[in-house]
Amino acid sequence: MTQITAIKAFVRNTVLPALRQPVIRFMLGLSVLMAIGVAAALVVFIEGLHVTNLTDLVPWGLWISIDLSSIALAAGAFSISAIAYILRRKELIPVAKTAVYVGFVCYSIAMMMLLLDIGRPDRFWHGFVFWNIHSPLWEVTMCVGLYFTVLLMEVAPIIGHWEPVEQRFPRLSHRLGSLHALTPYLAVIGLCLSTLHQSSLGLTYGNLIARPIWSRPIPMALAFYISAIVGGIALVTCISLLAPHLTPRARINKAALDKLAYTVGWAVLFLLVVRWWDLMSMPVDYEPAKSEALYILTRGRLAFNFWGLEILLGMVVPAVLLLVGSFRRNERARILALAFVALGVVVYRWNTNLVGQLVVFGQVPGSDVPLFTDYTPSLIEILTATGVIAYGLLAVTFGVRYLNVIDHGEVVEAPAEAPVPAAMIPSSSR
Repeated sequence: MTQITAIKAFVRNTVLPALRQPVIRFMLGLSVLMAIGVAAALVVFIEGLHVTNLTDLVPWGLWISIDLSSIALAAGAFSISAIAYILRRKELIPVAKTAVYVGFVCYSIAMMMLLLDIGRPDRFWHGFVFWNIHSPLWEVTMCVGLYFTVLLMEVAPIIGHWEPVEQRFPRLSHRLGSLHALTPYLAVIGLCLSTLHQSSLGLTYGNLIARPIWSRPIPMALAFYISAIVGGIALVTCISLLAPHLTPRARINKAALDKLAYTVGWAVLFLLVVRWWDLMSMPVDYEPAKSEALYILTRGRLAFNFWGLEILLGMVVPAVLLLVGSFRRNERARILALAFVALGVVVYRWNTNLVGQLVVFGQVPGSDVPLFTDYTPSLIEILTATGVIAYGLLAVTFGVRYLNVIDHGEVVEAPAEAPVPAAMIPSSSR
């Protein structure tokens, strides 16, 4: 009876009050989605890839698109860390802590997606042992593995300063916390590794001659690299601005975040120019498979994704909201604009990955007759992807509420006007 009474008291005094909090209910919902994703992943591991809708003509589907997107959104880790430690912008050092944690979560999402996609997860280590130095994809594999290790070392002090670790394992907490002294050096290493593999992802696509719409190595590498930086900084800034709504412990430097948001506004305009140059640099003459794929992207089944989500919602609208002073001073508009930028990068990776597989050459040697394919993710793919995304949201929410990953020190209010000289502000925003 005593145990039953204690359990009832625990439920009444601890569990029920916690369940009344929206954030706790949100985290429980994410946990349920994760459990469903794990069950679906077991089906994939047991049955194999034949339970998916992936084929020889469309081998890279939803999972790879999420992998590409999460790696892009993780770029805030090396971008903000490079600005904070290499360019010595001290006000961004606390923001770099947030960026590193978000980057770690995004890279773990990417690795989970790859574990599902490779078909033989027991052989994931082969790329690190059996080197193929002539393959850009091998270089990406090595850089992802090495940079994930770097991020793990940068996140270790955050785990070490978690209250349960400090109280129960003080010696371990001290050792993990001592790794913080390596942060400036890890920032330099992370910048090198990320620059290599973010651009090499685009280079991998650009070298696939059999997929003509992808076959442009330099533009693809440049677009992948710039979009990753823009999307990564936007995501970290957006999460930082949302953090006070998740926990009262979060303290943000609004002045520093306003500068980052303003920078993202100009950067997304530059990304729009690069994206437009990337497409307009293609020959106007008819090229088998390339012309058809370009039609699908701009006027076919992907046209809404391209014009509506990627260009308008992901670039044009955020640029207006972040560069016009009256909009940028509205916190909700600023958060919405940053979220749109991150969404635009995700849609860009989806469009790029899918359009190159919807039109392929025939299998007859020398044939220039394109074949049209189709792809819709299977239920198993959707469930596993949902579970992995739920993990990412849960990890970020947990970090904000319990690991104190957003603590910019003394709260600093943003200035009333733009944090840049008046001469640099376009006349339309004054």
